[in-house]
Amino acid sequence: MKQDWTGRTLELTVGPVAHGGHCVARVDGRVVFVRHALPGEQVLAEVTEDAGKSFCRADAIEVLTPAKGRVTPPCPVAGPGLCGGCDWQHASGQTQRELKAEVVAEQLSRLAGLDLPVTVEELPGGLLRWRTRVRFVADDDGRAGLRAHRSHRVVPLADCPITARAAVGAVLPHAWSAGDEIESTEDADGEVHVRRLPGRGRRPEQQRGGIAVQRAAGREWRIAAHGFWQVHPEAAETLARIVGEWAQAAPGARAWDLYAGAGLFASVLAEQVGPRGRVLAVESGRRAVSDGKANLAGLRQVSWRCGQVEQLLRDRTDSPQVVVLDPPRKGAGREVVERIAAAGPERVVYVACDPAALARDVATFAGLGYRLDRLRAFDAFPMTHHVECVALLTPATEGG
Repeated sequence: MKQDWTGRTLELTVGPVAHGGHCVARVDGRVVFVRHALPGEQVLAEVTEDAGKSFCRADAIEVLTPAKGRVTPPCPVAGPGLCGGCDWQHASGQTQRELKAEVVAEQLSRLAGLDLPVTVEELPGGLLRWRTRVRFVADDDGRAGLRAHRSHRVVPLADCPITARAAVGAVLPHAWSAGDEIESTEDADGEVHVRRLPGRGRRPEQQRGGIAVQRAAGREWRIAAHGFWQVHPEAAETLARIVGEWAQAAPGARAWDLYAGAGLFASVLAEQVGPRGRVLAVESGRRAVSDGKANLAGLRQVSWRCGQVEQLLRDRTDSPQVVVLDPPRKGAGREVVERIAAAGPERVVYVACDPAALARDVATFAGLGYRLDRLRAFDAFPMTHHVECVALLTPATEGG
């Protein structure tokens, strides 16, 4: 008979952090994934989800013995059964970064067989008001908010402390239609761009959104306001700097920028290779490619290809000196990694927003003769479990 502990209250000693914004505890031979807890705490946890397998999910509803890093959440709806937008508001900033470092190290160890010390670095600006791009949703009464964790239920909000004030103020005070999704973006000039995506089966509005101004890598970028750009205002500049330091593309060399977005990293590579070099930028989003072409119009060494990376690499016969890739959360995957390795670059700079996907791809690279040379991690998403990593991979024959 399957076990169903849903609604049951358990007294738990909380174990280590796990990928996904929770910690691990064990009861009667079963794993319990506990949110709103910290490692080492003694808590009362209510089981919220149980499919009858070897694990269940729970929320810590009372902390009997708090950990040293516990703090009072700055948001009143960052608690059990409430908003699912944040994972670690109950932890100090230093504790959050330590937890994320443990997750990155554990994923690399478990999935790639690498035991490395990891430090998650803080970005300027603090824990609050860093989020410049957010999508809210309206509840049945037209109040904007965010969904509860692992639920479609909308938690209406009076504020979102991690989101830029102007982006919040353009949406939350207003009434919307039930089911609407409302995207709000604050750009580098402080201008807020709002787009409504009607819900409940209504025909989507034909809105393209505004043009956002962003600044990074010594350039001013004009891009689709609701297209891809780093959410944290310091992230794009930080990542571009690290990519430039590690890419080291020589003048006249060839380089690839895969999953290029609007061309942030392509611009860095183009400056390195100069007018005699070549940079191939591959991106599947047509609007991003259009924005990239417009923003990098003066860099004739950059050529653009619009389409899926795995498809466009199948017929490539050139040998880039450097490859930069910034894949979506699921990672690049075996086919893309194999084609990069087959091209034989001297350096691969991998920008990752998911440590598990990064670790899987690093393991694939290792089987193809590339080793993880360097790794840096940044807290580009404070209060959440997300972390941004940059990895440098080089041929294993170089340096041992």
